Amino acid sequence: MSEKKYVQLIEQYREQMVEDLQALVRIKSVDELGIDGKPQPFGEGVQQVFSAMLELGKRQGFDTRRVENFGGHIEFPAQEAGEIGVAKPEVMAILGHLDVVPEGSGWEFDPYGAEVKDGRVYGRGTSDNKGPLIAALYAMKAVKEAGYLPRKTVRMILGLDEETNWDGMERYLAEVGAPDFGFTPDGQFPLINGEKGTLTFDIAAKFAKVPEAEKGLRLRSMQGGTAANSVPDFAKALVYSDCGYDDIRGRVDAFCKETGYRLSCKGRGKSLEIAAEGVSAHGATPGKGLNAISVLMEFLGRLGFAGESAEDFIDFYNRNIGFELNGAGMGCGFCDDISGELVWNTGVISLNEEAAQLTINIRYPISCSDEKVYDAMMPLLNARGYGVVKKSHNPPIYLPEDHPIVQALMASYQEFTGDLQTKPLVIGGASYARAIPNAVAFGMLFPDEEDIMHQKNESISIDNLVKAAKIYAEAIVRLSDAVLA
Repeated sequence: MSEKKYVQLIEQYREQMVEDLQALVRIKSVDELGIDGKPQPFGEGVQQVFSAMLELGKRQGFDTRRVENFGGHIEFPAQEAGEIGVAKPEVMAILGHLDVVPEGSGWEFDPYGAEVKDGRVYGRGTSDNKGPLIAALYAMKAVKEAGYLPRKTVRMILGLDEETNWDGMERYLAEVGAPDFGFTPDGQFPLINGEKGTLTFDIAAKFAKVPEAEKGLRLRSMQGGTAANSVPDFAKALVYSDCGYDDIRGRVDAFCKETGYRLSCKGRGKSLEIAAEGVSAHGATPGKGLNAISVLMEFLGRLGFAGESAEDFIDFYNRNIGFELNGAGMGCGFCDDISGELVWNTGVISLNEEAAQLTINIRYPISCSDEKVYDAMMPLLNARGYGVVKKSHNPPIYLPEDHPIVQALMASYQEFTGDLQTKPLVIGGASYARAIPNAVAFGMLFPDEEDIMHQKNESISIDNLVKAAKIYAEAIVRLSDAVLA
């Protein structure tokens, strides 16, 4: 274990780190979705926590900058900064965010109370991302107070809408310019050196009108899910029959007994509503959940409906999507050795008697491309007469394990954990590492920790908060001294 002066200082900061984290957590900083032209573009709470963090940086003796309340930074200038005849130093960024997701329900603690119990601080944002930012800030403070003079400018960039649209980061970088390299403490240790490409798009189908005189069961509507990047935990369909619903109720009971899935039905006027219950999960890891849309589609596929359009759409879904999570049924089941399989998540469905729309979120391998994914799907979609509406795309990022940035960060992690076995990860999630060149996600979730970000009772270990600060301090020194070109 290192006995460097900045490591000793971090131990002395323990209580102050906890107090400063508590102060940030007590500010409810849920992004109110970017109101351009307003003095507080992301809402009052986000603005309060932003101002509090900048003030905290000033108190620690750092330079600060605010960019029209869309973002800002806390800066530790390089030793050569401003000297005549000296080339402008490189900028090393530590990117984090101060906004949080809504608290949700079911907490045992006040989500914004920042209560300390059994060595943990509880509250929304403790682990994502206020706690890691406090660890990184005190790492900067320790290095500075230990007398270290960085060869590169160390700039902590504060994002304000990471959980939503990233508009603030875009505005900040347009004004200040991108740093040369960096890391975000908004991931996992030992390091995330790659993030898959992400696609969000709609599959759209138009239905031929079914004559009113035609007999048979009709699919009036179907709804499910709320967001492309979440596994839907509910879905419901409204069906109509002029022959009653006793047979369908019986089929629901038999389906539940056969599959173990949870379906229910109830009358809605002259129609019957059939509802499916799933298990929510992040769209990057759909295997941790159960897609309610897929559950309901499998059941509907056993009923038979009047009109070919609805029947064809249900058949298409069950044959080509269903419960499959790698896109193989859609022709895009790509895979590579570095990042693994493509990840497919059906997030939302909206269907009526005229049309249907599926909202899909894909995480594709780093060796792939968005064009390759679309090209692979289109023959199947064209054969059915379905269209695609492209909505968003983030290309993949990757730094190989022998890259100097990766090596410096891995060595920093290993020095304070003794973990020489755990390797860098490639994930399907997205972090601010995508926002700048030559960046990775670096902690601060340790390998043996449960990931409770975005969940009830979110919390952070105080011991790990301190340990992460030591790792970040070491990383600042190693990256500042390293030749990265």
